Amino acid sequence: MDIETRRKKQQALMIKMVERKVRSRAQQLYESRGQTEGQELQDWFQAESEVVDNTVVGPLYRRMRTSEPNGPSDPGDALN
Repeated sequence: MDIETRRKKQQALMIKMVERKVRSRAQQLYESRGQTEGQELQDWFQAESEVVDNTVVGPLYRRMRTSEPNGPSDPGDALN
């Protein structure tokens, strides 16, 4: 495996790790509001902000998400 392939795989794993943490935090926010529907985007963006601001790979996550051709994950997935 060449260096570029390894780097891309590592970055993909880091993004997945951060997204998993964001989903978990968004679920916590949803549950803390009494599982009231209709605020999925707010929960997702708040969770993403909290997680990214408190993780070492936050800058890499932001850079990778803005350069990704398919755009960021669907915020509605936060509760799934």
